Amino acid sequence: MSKIALYAGSFDPVSNGHLNLIQRGAALFDQLIVAVATNTSKKSLFTTDEKVQLMQENLTHLPNVTVVQHTGGLTIDLAKEWNATVLLRGIRNVKDFEYEADVAAMNKTQNKEIETVFLTADEKYRFVSSSLIKEVAMFGGDITGLVPENVNRAMKGKYEIE
Repeated sequence: MSKIALYAGSFDPVSNGHLNLIQRGAALFDQLIVAVATNTSKKSLFTTDEKVQLMQENLTHLPNVTVVQHTGGLTIDLAKEWNATVLLRGIRNVKDFEYEADVAAMNKTQNKEIETVFLTADEKYRFVSSSLIKEVAMFGGDITGLVPENVNRAMKGKYEIE
């Protein structure tokens, strides 16, 4: 029986921290489904289609990773749809842990068969958040090394920065 994990997020934008977590998750599981969602509580910089394309361009070297759109509904239901038995989540700090632990407990009430596995963020990405990246990029700051090159170019285009 193959182990399938689901890693869901808004990825607006996808960062090198996200990609690091995906690469590590791909090494742990037979198949990793990356679900690109829309965070309805935030204004998105990229459309879902753009985020999927940017993500796919950075994951071509990982044959056991599939990128899908998550267009609504509970992530736990999407996991079941893809036969995933694990939800993969990244933890940068204590604040993330507290939030993610609550979400994991709620998910358990919805489906007791799906486990949540936390991976701590690589040390060099622990301070990185998509909102912080967007703020720095919006004012012309250097985000090289925090996002892949295709995302850096796309963000400069969105913010009309040369």
